[in-house]
Amino acid sequence: MATIQVFDPALCCSSGVCGVDVDQALVAFAADVDWLKQNGGQIDRFNLAQQPLVFAENAAAKAFLERSGQEGLPLILVDGELALAGRYPRRAELARWAGISQLAVEAKPASGCCSGSGCC
Repeated sequence: MATIQVFDPALCCSSGVCGVDVDQALVAFAADVDWLKQNGGQIDRFNLAQQPLVFAENAAAKAFLERSGQEGLPLILVDGELALAGRYPRRAELARWAGISQLAVEAKPASGCCSGSGCC
C-alpha cells in the first residue's frame, strides 16, 4: 500500500475549524483523511508551523519550498514522489493513490451522516 504524505502550509490546526473563518476545503479534506484511514489507507500530515523540521529533513519537501515557497503548499507526496501541489486532493484521488476501490469511495459518506444516503 502506498504512503501518502501531506505537507500543509502553516496552520493553527489541520481541521480548518479554528479561528473566526472556517476553511471548508480543510474541513472536507480532514473528513477525507479520516475516511482514508478508516479504509486502511496510510496518510501522514505535517504542518509547517508545528513541524518545520520534517519539511527540512524531507528532500522533496525542502526542494519544493525552495522552488515554490510556502505559497505553493499543500504538497502531496505518494511514496516520496510528487503527486499534487497547490490544492488538497479529492477523495477519489486519495483512494486511487492508496489503492482503494472506487466502490469504497462511493459507498461511504464523507462524515457525520448516519445512513450513508447522502443527506448531509
